[in-house]
Formats: sequence, C-alpha cells, structure tokens
Amino acid sequence: MAITETSRPKPKPKPSNELPVTNNVSKKLTLLPLIFLIYFEVAGGPYGEEPAVQAAGPLLAILGFFIFPFIWSVPEALITAELSTTFPGNGGFVIWAHRAFGPFVGSMMGSLKYLSGVINVASFPVLCVTYLDKLFPVLESGWPRNVCIFASTVVLSVLNYTGLAIVGYAAVVLGLVSLSPFVVMSAMAIPKIKPHRWGSLGNKKKNWNLYFNTLFWNLNFWDNVSTLAGEVDNPQKTFPLALLISVIITCVAYLVPLFAVTGAVSVDQSRWETGFHAEAAEMIAGKWLKIWIEIGAVLSSIGLFEAQLSSSAYQLEGMAELGFLPKFFGVRSKWFNTPWVGILISALMSIGLSYLDFTDIISSANFLYTLGMFIEFASFIWLRKKRPGLNRPYRVPMNIPGLVVMCLVPSAFLMVIIVFATKIVYLICGIMTVGAVGWYFLINYLREKKIFEFNELIDDIDNANEEHPKVDDHDS
Repeated sequence: MAITETSRPKPKPKPSNELPVTNNVSKKLTLLPLIFLIYFEVAGGPYGEEPAVQAAGPLLAILGFFIFPFIWSVPEALITAELSTTFPGNGGFVIWAHRAFGPFVGSMMGSLKYLSGVINVASFPVLCVTYLDKLFPVLESGWPRNVCIFASTVVLSVLNYTGLAIVGYAAVVLGLVSLSPFVVMSAMAIPKIKPHRWGSLGNKKKNWNLYFNTLFWNLNFWDNVSTLAGEVDNPQKTFPLALLISVIITCVAYLVPLFAVTGAVSVDQSRWETGFHAEAAEMIAGKWLKIWIEIGAVLSSIGLFEAQLSSSAYQLEGMAELGFLPKFFGVRSKWFNTPWVGILISALMSIGLSYLDFTDIISSANFLYTLGMFIEFASFIWLRKKRPGLNRPYRVPMNIPGLVVMCLVPSAFLMVIIVFATKIVYLICGIMTVGAVGWYFLINYLREKKIFEFNELIDDIDNANEEHPKVDDHDS
C-alpha cells in the first residue's frame, strides 16, 4: 500500500476542520447529479408511502407527509449542510462524532449508521420485486422471488462499481422517468377528486408502528450523502443548494400524488399496501398507466439502491482514511476509481438482510438510524458550542438555544420510533448495537497487534488538525 504524508512547513496553521479530500482522478459530482443522489438517498418518489394511509387513514397520512418534513427533514438537512461543508470528507457523520466526542463515539456512529444503511439498501430489491410481482405473479413468493432479489442486487452492485459520476447522472434520468407517471396520474385525477375524502380518518384501528415507520423511512437518511462529500465539486457551495432543492422536490413528490389518489379513489383502507399507487393509476386512467407506474417503481428502486449503496461504500472508505478501519477498506479500483471493497462488503450484507420481512427491514433500519441520530444531534450542538471558531462555509442561522430546540423536536419523534418498535426489531438492533461496541474493541486489538495496517487514529480531538495519510492503492 502506498502512503503519502505532507510534512512541508506551512505558512499558516491548518484550520482544525481541514480534512484530506480523496485524491480522485474521477469526475467530481456537480449540482444536478448531487440533487438527484440526495433525492434517492431519501425518497425516490412516492413509491412506498401507501402504508401510511393503510395505517391511519387519508387525513393523517396527508398531515404526516406535510408536517413531518418540517420537524424532521428540514432540521436534518440543515445539520447536514453545515457539518458537510465544515468537514468535507468521505467519513461524513463519523467525522462529526469523532471531532465532537472522540474515537469510541465516532466508531459507534459509523457502525450504527452503516448497519442502518445496508439494511436500507436491502429493502430496495424487495420493494422492486414487490412492484414487479403485480406484473409477473410468479415473483410473489418462493424461489423465483428469491432469485430475482439476488440477481437484481448483483447487477445493480456491478453498476455501482462503474463510478459515482455515472451513478449520479443515471440518478437524474431515473428520477425524471420514475416521477413522470405520477405527474400524468395526478393531472388525470383532478376531475375525479372529491375533497371530503381527504378528511377521512379511516375505518380501522390505527397501526401507529406502521404509520410512524412509514413516515420515517420515506423521509429520513438526509445525512447519508455526507459520506460522499469528498467526491463533490466545490462542496461548500454545492451542498447547501442541493439539499434545499432536494427537500422541495421530495415533499412535492410525496404530497401531490397522495392528494390526487386519496381524493379520486375510494377503496377499502386495507388495500393501501405498498404498490397501491399502481392499482389506483389503473382506476384513474387505465392499465397503461398502471404498467407505467410499475416500471417507474422498478427504476426508482434502482436509483434508491445505487444512491444508498454508494453512501455505504464511501463511508467505509472514509472510515479507513480516518483510521477506524484497516486500510484495505479504502482500496479503490484502478479502472473506475471506486471503493470496490466497500461496495462488495455492502452488497453481500444487503443480500443476506434482504430475506427478512419487509416491515422488519425498514423498522430495523429506522431503529439503528434513530440511535445514530441522537449522537449526530449531540455532536452538532457540542461542536457549535465548544468550537465556535471552526470555519463553517454554511452556518445554520440560529444561536445555541435555537439549535437545541431544533434538535429536541425531532428527538421526540425518535423516541416514538423506539417506543413503537416490535420485539424482533429490538432483538435485531440489540444484537447489532452490542456488536458495534465489540467491533470497536476488536479494531483496537487488531491495531495494537499490527495484524492489519491502519492509518493513524487521532485520539486528541482538541488537536485533531493533522492530515490523515491517504490510501492510494488500486486493485490489480
């Protein structure tokens, strides 16, 4: 492995938030691809919002997708904008937690967010096949379904290997194409809309676990894009603008079809399961629109998979650069300059997790993500309070009390996610959290015994201004 360290004297002391940026020869992400990568990190369209209506009725579903972005998506996007521009490296939220509280908390943040990320990645081939089985009933269960999930994961992982720039521009195309049938459906639904249907609370007992997890799963993961900060062109300016535009697109893409379908279609509440938008399209316009939406769902799932697999893979590379993982986790391909080790590990884990029940998948991802978000909120407040002099190209325009309130509101919602979790989710996440603690001590043991080669892990966070050596290796 080739290691380069900068030892030349500098005329000025290095700012404490200056981080090494990956020495890429590949094309950097510009504004438009970054917007759609963020969009696919979070949403990918209204596919998957339907269970909110099944769980609590049209009114609460509409209110949820209208209010939740203000109490969750906007604060998370603001925090991501400030900290990603302050620390523009591929470690993302791992860097934030490390700089705030030291290596143990940084490692826990990395483990919890990575596990939630790969669990989330595992959900997209399942979602894709769920829409496909409406066209091809043979995929509803059994070995055909399992083979389809496995094959789609492998093919999409290979696409991810070809490069982030390709993935970014593919996300633009996938986003526009997958949203287009909803524009048509919403327009055609207007003459059939009866506004009083929007006020219905449903006729079934409320399933709060499904309701809150559906909202959370469809509107979180804004900070995942921070692990790609080292791949972005001029991140200090590009990140805040891309996040703002993505928030707007995401909210509109959820609410417009929800208003259209709940207002135009009257069916039993139980039919509002994942994939119902396609059935509603057939009721509104005919089978041709149903097929179009189902094709769009498959394309959206591809975009979601690609964006979040990229974040998981680049997170592992960033953690290797920071010294939290052995250097080989950061090895890049000589053909495409992508972190192929991270892609391979993330893909293999997602394949194993994809055979869980879909609801358990998203609930487990939400639970682990919740634990990581508590650390993220605390890191954000602590860094603002203890390091006010950091160079922050973008700064959330609030003082400390305002920031505390901004973080407390979504934290209350995080507690709701924890309270409504099921026993199997508690079990899965409990095992993974204990494993994350054990992983930290295992890595320290491997470092001390020099079993693998590591970059230097800076323990003194008050003087964490050294530049980490970079991993330049490529696979042969």
